[in-house]
Amino acid sequence: MQRLWFITNPGSGSASDEKCEALEALFGERGLQLGGRTRFPDEDLPQPGTLDSAGIDTVVLFAGDGTINAAASALADWQGDLLILPGGTMNLLAKLLHGEAEPADIIHAAHQGAERIALPYVEAGPHRAFVGLILGPAASWVRAREAARAGKLRQMLRAARGAWGRTFGQGLRLRGLAGLPRRVQAVFVQAVGGRLRIAAIDARDWGSILALGWEFLTGDWVNAAAVTEIKAPELRTAERRPVLALFDGEPVMIEPDLVIRAGETRPQFLKTA
Repeated sequence: MQRLWFITNPGSGSASDEKCEALEALFGERGLQLGGRTRFPDEDLPQPGTLDSAGIDTVVLFAGDGTINAAASALADWQGDLLILPGGTMNLLAKLLHGEAEPADIIHAAHQGAERIALPYVEAGPHRAFVGLILGPAASWVRAREAARAGKLRQMLRAARGAWGRTFGQGLRLRGLAGLPRRVQAVFVQAVGGRLRIAAIDARDWGSILALGWEFLTGDWVNAAAVTEIKAPELRTAERRPVLALFDGEPVMIEPDLVIRAGETRPQFLKTA
């Protein structure tokens, strides 16, 4: 870890310009060279060839889980390392790799010596989720959440009304998974040990729906209602139309016949905890 490329997203939870400048100053104090800088999404993510030409050995990501997902997916075949800093709202991936450490402490620890590990992910076609995949009507709460983060109260309320109606509707049908309700409002999928860990929420009463929406706006919605959990090698929806999915919080429409499986990266993520 000597020559860095710094990727940030000013729109992510806590990656302000002031904090980014402080981290750049810290790179200099540690004797680390900054070979490039990307402000995503206003600037395109660097390509592996660009990083190699600049002599980069480590990409430092200071952003939320969605931006980290995009960068990690784009650099899946690059031979350098990725250092994830908590620059978003939930920072689930950063917590997995570094515990509750602050960005400056993570940089110090990584420079002194970090473990390179592979990370499991949920894969559906070209899309990957390192933290988790959300499927089902409850995924429509993402629009209300983004409006809330942007401080747009009127837009948040309008989106919440629409999400409420979808969540309280017929639900999502899944194919070939014994042990789950016939229709569910939300499915949370993680990759664990080469298989899919599938947590399905069937929220039917008004109290559960309200809790589900509130928890998704403010934190971890899986805590909002009773969950039915199973493990399976793969997953498909039984719907005739494309379904809204959230890959680490980023919305994507996926086709009904698309197979969802577990995968694993090469050892390129730096772990300090």
